[in-house]
Amino acid sequence: MMHQRLFLLDAYALIYRAYYAMIRSPRITSKGFNTSAIFGFVNTLNEVLNKEQPTHIAVCFDPAGLTFRHEAYEDYKAQREKQPEDITLSVPWIKEILQAMHIPVVEVPGYEADDVIGTLSAIAEREGFDTYMMTPDKDY
Repeated sequence: MMHQRLFLLDAYALIYRAYYAMIRSPRITSKGFNTSAIFGFVNTLNEVLNKEQPTHIAVCFDPAGLTFRHEAYEDYKAQREKQPEDITLSVPWIKEILQAMHIPVVEVPGYEADDVIGTLSAIAEREGFDTYMMTPDKDY
């Protein structure tokens, strides 16, 4: 019997990695739209689907606005630079691609993607899934 394999992807961590990996040679459309984040994210997603062949997959996004971490620590991420506009413009396209691929997008108000992934993985483990949390984020 094959094990149920759940892959949980941290969307923004992968989007940022893709965007900055191509910062020196960005993928720009004829209308000037930078598609580097979309291109890199979809390549990573396809690699996971083809190489790992998960039985289940979801992509978790950070919600807009503050999270419980901001309430616990007022200066949480206060030093972080504003998100590049190219990434902001890419996110709706990435969500649309995921929807077209029938891959669930999980976004929980007040909780960052890594908190949601940790919670979902704990639940999935109890249900007998082999769970893989995918992120390049160092503070996971």
